[in-house]
Amino acid sequence: MSALAFAILALLLVGPVPAILARADWPLRAPRAAIVLWQSIAIAAVLSAFSAGLAIASRLFLPDSDGLPSADPIDALHRLGWAQWLIHLVVLGLTLLVGVRLAVAGVRVAIGTRRRRAHHRMLVDLLGVNRGALRILAIDQPLAYCLPGMRSRVVVSDGTLSTLGDPEMAAILSHERAHLRARHDLVLEAFTAVHAAFPRFVRSASALDAVRLLVELLADDAAVRATGPTPLARALVACAAGPRPSGALAAGGPTTVLRVQRLAGKPNSPWLCAAAYVGAVAVLVVPTLAVAVPWLTELQRLLSR
Repeated sequence: MSALAFAILALLLVGPVPAILARADWPLRAPRAAIVLWQSIAIAAVLSAFSAGLAIASRLFLPDSDGLPSADPIDALHRLGWAQWLIHLVVLGLTLLVGVRLAVAGVRVAIGTRRRRAHHRMLVDLLGVNRGALRILAIDQPLAYCLPGMRSRVVVSDGTLSTLGDPEMAAILSHERAHLRARHDLVLEAFTAVHAAFPRFVRSASALDAVRLLVELLADDAAVRATGPTPLARALVACAAGPRPSGALAAGGPTTVLRVQRLAGKPNSPWLCAAAYVGAVAVLVVPTLAVAVPWLTELQRLLSR
């Protein structure tokens, strides 16, 4: 594939494709498989961007008589002409920019999220009542959220304890513990970093919003297996207006109505799950092979000399 094809594929995978997938209803019935598909799209977008850069570099730095890449810009300028040389240089620069932004965003998101989470955990430990693995805040409003990490916390309020019965309390705790057990925060961190890596004029916020919803659906499914849908639905409604501190995963939020409606709808579909997994593999094949094959070929050539 040419550099132009890889660049177009990368732009499609960070813009229109996430926007279209985010409007689909089927992920509600296959949340785990949908997350895998979203992850494949994100990885394929990054690989496609790097593939475009590699394809450009292969044209700018042709092997010389010794078989090593030549970095002579004058030679590349004569071969390609001013117009193509400038276009190639711009695309290569954008590829390098995406790579640098991805690395910086990954570090920044990881450090910033953990710093905010540690600060909030300190406040919760100081102000809350310790009841086993729970931290109970003296707040009348019902709320429930978790702080993931090595020193994880599940936080509820006095309003939660007074409003929810035992089945509803068990459901909401199962929901939050599912987040901690599956480390859904790491999934969100990865998507946040990829979202920040691409320039604003090409990226879409749909992927990040969709994955936030999907990790909540996975926690909902875990709670349903433990307590059934009715107690969870009641608990979600009660905690719907509860705040979500930065770095935390909260039971309530703007997607509560959709999630409660889902609990009363059709169950998860194994056929949709299978189709999503197949789609995830298909999305990864082309950019992965495009990146791996040239590197392996070049490595074999250098080793055989």
